[in-house]
Amino acid sequence: MRGYVLVFLAATMWGTLGIFAKFLYEYNLSTYTIVFYRVLFAVIFLFIYLRARGIKPLIPKSKLKFYIAYGFFSIFLFYALYFYTVKISSVSFAVLMLYTAPAYSVILGKLIFKEEITPTKLLAVALVIIGVLMLNSSSMKFSTLAIVTGLASGLTYSLYGVFSKIAVREEPPEKVLFNVLLIGMIFLLPLTDFRVPIRAVPYLIALAFFPTFLGYILYNTALKTVEISKASVIATIEPVVAMTLAFIIFGEHLTSLQIMGAGLIISGAVLVQITPSYSRQS
Repeated sequence: MRGYVLVFLAATMWGTLGIFAKFLYEYNLSTYTIVFYRVLFAVIFLFIYLRARGIKPLIPKSKLKFYIAYGFFSIFLFYALYFYTVKISSVSFAVLMLYTAPAYSVILGKLIFKEEITPTKLLAVALVIIGVLMLNSSSMKFSTLAIVTGLASGLTYSLYGVFSKIAVREEPPEKVLFNVLLIGMIFLLPLTDFRVPIRAVPYLIALAFFPTFLGYILYNTALKTVEISKASVIATIEPVVAMTLAFIIFGEHLTSLQIMGAGLIISGAVLVQITPSYSRQS
């Protein structure tokens, strides 16, 4: 039971990502500045954690090229696209677009890992596509740019899973995260405005600690006692948490048709994740 509770708590932490982003945009911070400080503080937390566990934090130089690609696509692009989508649309829309990732994973799994595309996976992809169309087919439409950046965030999130699946074969997950964040931070440096209001700092620290550091630690701790397929399904509570908090805090709402579309996207994500060849890497 403890393992399932940890997965639930981890997913709850991830569900706060967009909420913190909304608060931080009220301080007129750029997307890159928010992402940079999220990564910076998370790197500090992870460094302390790894040292406390007696794990050497840095990867061998021979793996640097792989981690440069990993950091570019899975930190620099993924984080920036997701946070920018939150900025120009809503927390609910952004997190649902993020959950198109399992549909991309079906295709990438076939191309990279030669995984079989089963009828269940095809059904999952169809549900996600229909859900996305329903999400933008009512009177409350989102901009074309929001749709493009949202779908791109889903694609880069699925790439995160591909890179992570390769990386954790040889290194502890926490060490992998530390190094990819460290390298991703380098890409963010030229685009970051380092001046931030002092009142924004607690939100930046919370953003790094709860959904980035703590969520990841809780999830990987849970995997020691919970099957990854079951953990992945429980983790789909994330968009529900995000949409609930967005409604309570910001008054965001979806139409009935959009809620149905959200249900199809989440159902598609669950269908992909209950198949043996798919596992969530967050």
